Amino acid sequence: MMKDNTRARLKHRLIGAATAAVFVAGSIIGLTAPASPAATHYPVGGLGTALANYVFSPDQVAGANDWSCQPTAAHPYPVVLVHATAANLGANWAMISPTLANAGYCVFAFNYGMNPLLSLGRIGGLTDIAQSAAVMRDFVNKVLASTHAAKVDVIGHSQGGMMPNYYIKRLGGAAVVHTFIALAPSNHGTTLDGLTTLGAELNILGFANNVFATLNLPALTEQEVGSDFQNALFGDGDTVAGPRYVVIETKHDEVVTPYTQAFLSGSNVTNILLQDQCPADPVGHIAIFLDGPTVQDILNQLGADVPDFQPTCTGYGLGA
Repeated sequence: MMKDNTRARLKHRLIGAATAAVFVAGSIIGLTAPASPAATHYPVGGLGTALANYVFSPDQVAGANDWSCQPTAAHPYPVVLVHATAANLGANWAMISPTLANAGYCVFAFNYGMNPLLSLGRIGGLTDIAQSAAVMRDFVNKVLASTHAAKVDVIGHSQGGMMPNYYIKRLGGAAVVHTFIALAPSNHGTTLDGLTTLGAELNILGFANNVFATLNLPALTEQEVGSDFQNALFGDGDTVAGPRYVVIETKHDEVVTPYTQAFLSGSNVTNILLQDQCPADPVGHIAIFLDGPTVQDILNQLGADVPDFQPTCTGYGLGA
């Protein structure tokens, strides 16, 4: 009986030792096996980041311009971001660039329209819009060559939501733009809340435009309602075959006025008024790139493209 008990205890200890050895070996293997690299997670900025980037990082923003990035089957089109008048890529895309990069998109952004004397490397979108569109053409070609993609998606804000129309219609962009999403674009020009109308009535609009021309700020006059640039760009129709157009606008737009000027007409156009989705959204023109529903709409349009998509009504951008 004693021998049997001893043998049982010995067997139990041997089994325990073997189990511990297997556990330790497994732990060592687990510790020494190479781990798969974690996906890069970029910090998503807000208003504070945008303001800081405006001054300190005008040509860099989290998530953009990784020239080693290659599109995936899930996201086959690189996204090109086009900033607004008087803005730069660092400020304008502090929220949207890292959000898209974290979602798996290859994101690229560029500055354009810098006035050599007045911009200080930060205040973009001031010079001739047709020349800025040529800068965009060259940048998109560089993106296509780097990523080996067939087309790009484009997201633009304000002038950046209008200027790509020139690239698409006049510089061959229709062949390589898949989806063009415009945030509060200055399509069809703006009255600047009635200022251009008032200036014309007071016979001072011409004087102001001459000052802008002298200072090499033609983009300001080219975005006025009824300008020669606007008439030439949209006189033969709003869109062309090929790209899919999306306009996201707020009825509280204080820059593009009336806000309906932003919308496009055409069978390949989706016009979204934010307040139809979220009536309480106070966002104005300037902060639409920091607006929660706007960002959700962008992700839907680039991704699932759910018809009648309803964003969560939260995280509003600042009002006018």
